[in-house]
Amino acid sequence: MFVDTAKVNLKAGDGGRGAVSFRHEIYIPKGGPDGGDGGKGGDIIFRADKNTNTLIDFRFSPIITAENGKNGSGQRSAGRSGKDLILDVPIGTVVYKDGVLIADFTKDGEEAIIAHGGAGGFGNAHFKSSTRQAPIIAEVGEPGEEFEAELELKSVADVGLVGLPNAGKSTFLSVVSNAKPEIADYPFTTITPNLGVATIDGHDLLIADIPGLIEGAADGKGLGHDFLRHVERTKVLLHLVDVYSDDAGVAYATIRHELESYSDLSHRPEIVALTKCEGVDDEIINMQKAAILEKNPSAIIYAVSSAAHRGVTELLRALMEQVSKENADSTHTDITILEHSNTTPETDADLDGSNPLPTISLSPDAIKSTWKVEKTDDKFIVTGEKIEKFARRTDLANYASVNRLRDIMKKLGIRAELTNLGAEPNSIISIAGKEFTLVEDY
Repeated sequence: MFVDTAKVNLKAGDGGRGAVSFRHEIYIPKGGPDGGDGGKGGDIIFRADKNTNTLIDFRFSPIITAENGKNGSGQRSAGRSGKDLILDVPIGTVVYKDGVLIADFTKDGEEAIIAHGGAGGFGNAHFKSSTRQAPIIAEVGEPGEEFEAELELKSVADVGLVGLPNAGKSTFLSVVSNAKPEIADYPFTTITPNLGVATIDGHDLLIADIPGLIEGAADGKGLGHDFLRHVERTKVLLHLVDVYSDDAGVAYATIRHELESYSDLSHRPEIVALTKCEGVDDEIINMQKAAILEKNPSAIIYAVSSAAHRGVTELLRALMEQVSKENADSTHTDITILEHSNTTPETDADLDGSNPLPTISLSPDAIKSTWKVEKTDDKFIVTGEKIEKFARRTDLANYASVNRLRDIMKKLGIRAELTNLGAEPNSIISIAGKEFTLVEDY
């Protein structure tokens, strides 16, 4: 079963919890904190595979989850990271998140992290400083990314065959390549794209046979969008027109209109072929060529017969020449990946001065621009990448951990802004889904 679209819910692994632990050995009193960090959650990785040609596995696996990281333990033992989940997708797969392209696979073996696993929480050994000798603070692991991904399969080929139903596309592909498409003398024999490799003068051409288009396809009529997406990637279009058409010019213009209405396909290099020319008088062929030239005076037209192998070699050479030219001019990046930010989280050491590494301080205005406070009817909602990262890793069941978050809010100026907006000690503060209250001392 050929499936070229799918929606799937992805859930990368959560990071493991950091441990609160103190070294206990005979003759070593007050051994100090030795709680290890939690392990990182597993990523969900997609990998392009030339032997995979459908998205059917995703259609029937609507929820995909990676392994969580393990918790840290004493003696500074870090938890094991969750195993990455690697999933094969067909070459030509594109992945969208909230309508935004995040990955585009065009070569066999290409990989991209689609959903990042959460970072593991720091154990209390991480928080020891000259002013904090026995910290009882440990972080929970950060949640892994979770979202619905939209997958589309767009055929990757040098040449895309387009034309009205029954224009002879499948017959042409079967003659010039190793493909075995279904062939019959009626429209819409082909209902899924077929790929074949044609060899000409020692060079290979990857050719995609796209199901026949109809008038209105660009507006979604019939299966127009499902078919047209498969010619978006092709470097050159081979437009096949049945020589027995009542008016080859009208048949040609019908498909051109659909291409011009969909994406930028009208600008794609094109070669036109009149098909089924065996036994047809030159007078009729020339008449049909003239009808096409009336619609497009610059059209390059070949008369071919796939069954009789007439004109096929010359046509393939013309296609190879045009593809080579497009390859030379192309600046297309083989894979487009939008990497999500997933850097190692900061700790309050970066804010309270216990970090020994030199840092560049931001101005108060610059710091404030990284967060925002909004007042609602019953709570104050704080947003901002840095403060949300701290909040996600805060253990609300540990008062010391919550107080640490309050300290960070104070250092960033968020506490002062809350006061300006009327927050009181018992006001509810919400950050990244974590809710807690202010207290008088903070």
